[in-house]
Amino acid sequence: MRIVFMGTPDFAVPCLDALVAAGHEIICVVAQPDKPKGRGKKLVSPPTIIRARELNIPTKQPRRVRKGPFVEWMQAANADLAVVVAYGRILRNNLLTAPKHGCINVHASILPKYRGAAPIHWAVINGESETGVCTMQMDRGMDPGDVLMCRNLATPATETTGVLWNRLSQAGAELLIETIEKLDSITPTPQDHDAATYAPMLEKNDGNIDWNQSAEVICNRIRGVNPNPGARSKFRDNWLKIWVAEAIDGSGEPGTVIVAKKRVVIAAKTGAVLLKEVQLPGKKRGPAQNLINGARIAVGEKLG
Repeated sequence: MRIVFMGTPDFAVPCLDALVAAGHEIICVVAQPDKPKGRGKKLVSPPTIIRARELNIPTKQPRRVRKGPFVEWMQAANADLAVVVAYGRILRNNLLTAPKHGCINVHASILPKYRGAAPIHWAVINGESETGVCTMQMDRGMDPGDVLMCRNLATPATETTGVLWNRLSQAGAELLIETIEKLDSITPTPQDHDAATYAPMLEKNDGNIDWNQSAEVICNRIRGVNPNPGARSKFRDNWLKIWVAEAIDGSGEPGTVIVAKKRVVIAAKTGAVLLKEVQLPGKKRGPAQNLINGARIAVGEKLG
């Protein structure tokens, strides 16, 4: 098939590689424009663009996709299909109908659950024991299209968004190839729109820990925002980043240090949180014992 591939982050790269390995002709890889990163604010290309260059595939990074030169190019590209994987923009009908078979999206949830930009994060934050990946015939709006195929994955209670992200990206690539192979025989399944839930993009404050929640809920959030935007709590007028923690038995005023010898334990509304990996301001990520040896954290101190 002649395919236009539209995707931006590293999540989309396995899908691109799978299409190439399956022998499909990738007309072009389309991603969002380069963005400034780091202290020097140097422009950095998205992972899909970097990979496309390695594969000698033409690329486009249009600033406008609703009208203008890119839409005209897409309509004239004579593509059989467009594959969209975490591209990051809602497409209008003038793009959705341009390829012969329209646009197929690889989405990291079991639709209609977790439509939107951050389905993996919110599945972990909400403590889901199972999630997955779907292929969908795209329609206008926030992921409302008919589902083509799904693959469910168990999500262990210790798994972070970063780990699940990688597993789902590989599962999505496999499902995409299977979907294209069976495209002519698949009967699309309409979504139950009344059952839809949404997974909006996370902001930095979504990593703030509320110690007036249960230990389980707090630890789910810590897993769900790892690696980005990262969990944090106020500690001595600074932000303490918390990378890994475990819900355990314990009691005390929420946010209060109840153990600070050999291990650090913080009371939650119900249960307690055993800190395992943390990061003090200006320091590298390390074991929670750094709070004892370096910061001299003490029983009775308050976080949050």
